[in-house]
Amino acid sequence: MTDPHRTEPEGFEPFERATPAHSSARNDPTQQPGWERATLEKLAFASLREQRATRRWKTFVRLSWLAFFIFLVWLAISRGTPATAKTTAHTAVVEIKGEIANGADASAEFVVAAMKTAFEDEGAKAVVLLINSPGGSPVQAGIINDEIRRLRAKHNKPVYAVVEETCASAAYYIAAATDKVFVDKASIVGSIGVLMDGFGFTGLMEKVGVERRLLTAGENKGFLDPFSPMSDAQRAHAQQMLEQIHAQFIDVVKKGRGDRLKTGTPGLFSGLFWSGQQAVDLGLADQLGNVDFVAREVVKAEEVIDYTRRDNVAEKLAKKFGAALGDASVRAMRSAPALR
Repeated sequence: MTDPHRTEPEGFEPFERATPAHSSARNDPTQQPGWERATLEKLAFASLREQRATRRWKTFVRLSWLAFFIFLVWLAISRGTPATAKTTAHTAVVEIKGEIANGADASAEFVVAAMKTAFEDEGAKAVVLLINSPGGSPVQAGIINDEIRRLRAKHNKPVYAVVEETCASAAYYIAAATDKVFVDKASIVGSIGVLMDGFGFTGLMEKVGVERRLLTAGENKGFLDPFSPMSDAQRAHAQQMLEQIHAQFIDVVKKGRGDRLKTGTPGLFSGLFWSGQQAVDLGLADQLGNVDFVAREVVKAEEVIDYTRRDNVAEKLAKKFGAALGDASVRAMRSAPALR
């Protein structure tokens, strides 16, 4: 029996005051009538919301790829139309910088496309090739050389070469096709020669006991393999090929420079290079001058417009994840030395 006057300590709940059973049932959702239907409805709505979110995300991704693809198409179409083209009198400039090679900024593809646009612009009074290159591929240089002659004859416009730091080897191959070559007194000009470089590791392999296992069909298929010895016949064949390309180079220079060239100079076609001042004295260049000088004093059109083809950020991104990656992988696997 409970004493009605009894007082318990604060926080103490006697057993006689336990929560009634009907109150516990009221707090348990599974005890409510129709709880199964309510739960199923909640699950169904949650699933619908998740499906809608997934569909929205897929739609967003697809639209993003579509927009990116459309942008690349627009970029490819618009690349042939330079934003710098104008009809007022000006001097057109096309830069040839860095290595002259397929896929490079100074490739025949880019340079020729820029030159075509410059020659076709009615406002361009002359085309200036701004050169700063140590050389590169004789094939790429030959293509550019031929196009300079063709475009100059077709559009009846003069074309000049302006050398900054360097105009050597294949770069001079290109400059020789222009009407005049302007240099700085300290520029490096010349290097009229051809080389084929590489490495041979046969002696090192013998010392470390490594055996090269190369199987070929054709006795010269492994020609220039750095891990195989080079025979006298192979060396003679390579030298003959280099001499032939060298003769082509000399012929292009003689035709381009004509009587201005001091052909009797010892070592002129030996691969040596000279300063800009020496190049003028030897007839490899015509006079000292920069782009502004040529535009102002020679072309008589001081405004200079750049027609150089350059990859923008989008193109570089596309190349990085596209063809450029594959091309880099192929070039990395090549073991044959470069011809320059």
